[in-house]
Amino acid sequence: MSVESTTGPLTTETGAPVADNQNSETAGLGGPGLIQDQLLIEKLAHFNRERIPERIVHARGAGAYGTFTVTADVTQYTRAKFLSEIGKQTETFLRFSTVAGNLGAADAVRDPRGFALKFYTEEGNYDLVGNNTPVFFIKDAIKFPDFIHTQKRDPYSGSQEADNVWDFWGLSPEATHQVTWLFGDRGIPATYRHMNGYGSHTFQWNNEAGEVFWVKYHFKTDQGIENLTQGEANRLAGEDPDSHQRDLRESIERGEFPTWTVQVQIMPAADAATYRFNPFDLTKVWPHEDYPPIEIGTLELNRNPENIFAEVEQSIFSPHHFVPGIGPSPDKMLQGRLFAYGDAHRYRVGINADHLPVNRPHATEARTHGRDGALYDGRHGRQKNYEPNSFGGPVQTGRALWQPLPVSGATGETVAPSHAEDDDFVQAGNLYRLMSDGEKERLIDNLAGFIAKVSRDDIAQRAIENFRKADADYGKRLEAAVQALRG
Repeated sequence: MSVESTTGPLTTETGAPVADNQNSETAGLGGPGLIQDQLLIEKLAHFNRERIPERIVHARGAGAYGTFTVTADVTQYTRAKFLSEIGKQTETFLRFSTVAGNLGAADAVRDPRGFALKFYTEEGNYDLVGNNTPVFFIKDAIKFPDFIHTQKRDPYSGSQEADNVWDFWGLSPEATHQVTWLFGDRGIPATYRHMNGYGSHTFQWNNEAGEVFWVKYHFKTDQGIENLTQGEANRLAGEDPDSHQRDLRESIERGEFPTWTVQVQIMPAADAATYRFNPFDLTKVWPHEDYPPIEIGTLELNRNPENIFAEVEQSIFSPHHFVPGIGPSPDKMLQGRLFAYGDAHRYRVGINADHLPVNRPHATEARTHGRDGALYDGRHGRQKNYEPNSFGGPVQTGRALWQPLPVSGATGETVAPSHAEDDDFVQAGNLYRLMSDGEKERLIDNLAGFIAKVSRDDIAQRAIENFRKADADYGKRLEAAVQALRG
């Protein structure tokens, strides 16, 4: 059966027309294949190379394009041009993801969700790489590889092991706050549309006068928070592993564009040194009564990618992609991510990953002296590849993107400075006490079901003790629930 083409003849990768795409060449009727069959070799070789290494974390993801619109004047806090006036719009690309699962894992699982947002601004791309939780499990990037190893497959069993997870969490009490989030009702969002997003880290904003402010980003879903129980998630993950990806794509296809209200908490730089918590500790939130969230804009997703591999799998995000008026903070997790994310993408996608359509600037042009490498497209032509030069090449501006921070003291492996109420358990206890009776009951059931799988009593007991330090009732109820399950 033949069909009529509306786009012209099928060709090889180099444009030669294909005579027969159904039968490979052979040495006579029924004979062996021939290595001279250009099309066969080309198709098989390309097929063998269709995948790139998946992300170590956040491998399973979905994405969409959208628009960020400014709704408030924030020029007193930042000189970023995409935030310079009410009503201004910036194109965006948002990638959602789970953290621990591999590329073929199910969507409906108990896991934090990545919330990676790229703003295609006129001053270059700005990447805000966060999660659907305002905190994280650890506060120093040096512990990140160890933490992820506990979440991934054990080198002997090939499975995720409860012993590894709870051994690490029990020995890392700073994780107690995030674990309480993860095993509460919001641990399994019903869809990507029905969850909040957070920048999680603290970032620097600086204005035209050079004044510095510390900020935290919040993206509040306008669809409302909706979650799955563990039982609902187990069923959905088996029936439709692609549930979250499918929901996002189909909602946009229907014209039901999901939106988020964008807020920031703003702390004057002078407040940081004496604030009751370390404001750069990723395991803690800034209570809203201290720094109320201020609405600054809206985010709408309104266009699906045309090709998942090209635009979602090959999309790259890095916290070091800043624009003038925005910069990093001394957050030790953020400092590690400034290197790790870019390095991961150089390894996965290649040194020229920034040249791909989804990653390159859309509202301006990248002008660098970087050349060559795998998949370099020759875009610079005969331009000189060094600076300074006298041939009209791009030159530096002389103005840094963010304000410098004063430092003092000796170098060395140091813990973060201690603040008046720094503690690994205070905020976890506060979160627990905010929950309704039903939320507490589900939290205890979720935690107990996982801790009960631990093979050693000392690991289970140490894990329980961290929750007891957060709240006596929390620990007491959890201990009883674990004992009931372990017999």
